[in-house]
Amino acid sequence: MKRTDTNNNKLYYSISEVAQMTDTKAYVLRFWEKEFPTLKPKKNRGGNRIYQQREIDLINRIKTLLYDEGYTIEGARQKLKSRRSSKNRLTESTAKSNGSIKTKIKEIRKELKELQKLFA
Repeated sequence: MKRTDTNNNKLYYSISEVAQMTDTKAYVLRFWEKEFPTLKPKKNRGGNRIYQQREIDLINRIKTLLYDEGYTIEGARQKLKSRRSSKNRLTESTAKSNGSIKTKIKEIRKELKELQKLFA
């Protein structure tokens, strides 16, 4: 199974390029757009789909779920959805811990300033 060549530094790819890169037919990519809400390539002025690396990565993930891991379309959709949810929870958790770290740093600075006053 072919995978995306990430050494190419293009920002946008046509549907035919993506089809070739992912070894997937263009009509399958168009079908997956309807089935997977997160797969939404932009369109250029001419109305042609233009894919970025994140869409290509998602296509490869969908292909792996469907063809290699044997998921149904609904199952793959749920798997991708749960993956996004866990990423969101991780991001929220990181933000909370960053907030508590900032609070601790402020407390330490305050204590250091008080100590500095004592020894000045």
